[in-house]
Amino acid sequence: MNYGTRLEELRENQNLSLQDISKMLGFDKDTYGKFEREYTTIPLIHLNTLCNYFKVSIDYILGFTSKKKYQKIKEDIDLKIAGMRLKELRKENKLTLIKLGNILGCSYGTIASYESGKQLIATHFLYQICKNYNISADYLLGKIDEPKYLK
Repeated sequence: MNYGTRLEELRENQNLSLQDISKMLGFDKDTYGKFEREYTTIPLIHLNTLCNYFKVSIDYILGFTSKKKYQKIKEDIDLKIAGMRLKELRKENKLTLIKLGNILGCSYGTIASYESGKQLIATHFLYQICKNYNISADYLLGKIDEPKYLK
C-alpha cells in the first residue's frame, strides 16, 4: 500500500518518536513500528486518528494524491454514509455482492456488513476499492463530499 513512508515522514517532520505515536494510539512501540514498515496493516480507525492528528487526508496517506488535505473534511468516519457510498459504487460498476467479494478476496457477507454500516471497512479492502475504481477514500468514508473520484 505504501502508507508507511508517509506516516514516517509526517512523524519525523514533527520530531516525534515511534514511542510518542504509539503512546497516543495506545500501542507499544513495536506494534506501531510494524504499521510504519507495513509488516502489518494499520486498522482504519487508527489511520483516521493519525490523519486527524497530522491534519492530512486518508487519500494522502494511502498515496492516492499529493494534496495533503481537503478544505471541508470531517474528522469522523461515517459508517452509514460509507456503507451507502460503497453500495452506490458497487451498483455503478454493476457488481453483485458476490462479485465484489471475489475481487477483494472476502465473502459477500463481509461486503454486506460494510454496506449496512455495521462494520468499518478493513484498510486493505478500502485501498483495493479506491485503487481499482479511482474513488477517494475520504469520499467513500463520508469524510468529504467532493471530490468523489481521484484524478
